[in-house]
Amino acid sequence: MGLWDQLSPSLKAALGSVAAAEGPALISALLAKTNLGGLQGVANQLQQAGLGDQVKSWLSNGPNMKITPDQIRAALGNEQVRQIAQQYGVPVDEVLKLLADHLPAAVDQASPNGKIQHS
Repeated sequence: MGLWDQLSPSLKAALGSVAAAEGPALISALLAKTNLGGLQGVANQLQQAGLGDQVKSWLSNGPNMKITPDQIRAALGNEQVRQIAQQYGVPVDEVLKLLADHLPAAVDQASPNGKIQHS
């Protein structure tokens, strides 16, 4: 039984019930179960959408630049965001907010040497 099988049907409730420090790990697990290519795939899409400075800040040892829900929607596209939301049974706006809040830390934690490590 995987991590997501153990969580409640609502990703919002699941993230609300864990410590903030666990948010990046949950985001990483969430993206691994999509067709986006995990954290690396999302980082690539963000870079291609003109958000390379943000992604570089997450990969480096310095402070992480913020990203907005609207930037994520523009980079990933409405259809991909809708698919994530449907897969986990949460509203699109909530998925975008969760990604904006936790994606920088998730990429940062997964890239101790400046490159995203695959688990």
